[in-house]
Amino acid sequence: MTIIQAFQQELENEAVVTRKMLALVPSDKYQWKPHSKSMTLQQLATHTAELPTWIGMVLNTDELDFEAHPYSPKIIENTADLIAYFDASLKEGREEFKNADPSNLSKNWTLRNGEQIYTVETKYSFLRSTLSQIIHHRAQLGVYLRLLDIPIPGSYGPSADEHM
Repeated sequence: MTIIQAFQQELENEAVVTRKMLALVPSDKYQWKPHSKSMTLQQLATHTAELPTWIGMVLNTDELDFEAHPYSPKIIENTADLIAYFDASLKEGREEFKNADPSNLSKNWTLRNGEQIYTVETKYSFLRSTLSQIIHHRAQLGVYLRLLDIPIPGSYGPSADEHM
């Protein structure tokens, strides 16, 4: 198995659970957040849904500079559109992996805001971070849903809401 194939398999595995979690986001709670410093449920769910698009960004560019390209998230107003957005993002991520050149994975990739550099990593390392971000934000989403008393699916085995 090549490293690209391993990334593809991981994306597929995580996509199943991520889609289940996103499908539970209630459209009438999009502006809810658990704390004043937290993202709204809408912001968190939308960001989680868009993360597979970062695969192509990492593979096809050398950096993301928020000063030159301010972050402007897509506005999603309901869960049906959220799922459609995730499915489109996932399709894009899958295509990028299919066309990926493994020899580029050792090249550096930079995340910055103008002169402020957040990280310089290999493309391989930042792809790992991207897949980890899907998992991380999905887990945050699980906490949000739990706080809203919405039963959540297990990620790597049953959740407390599922029976074994």
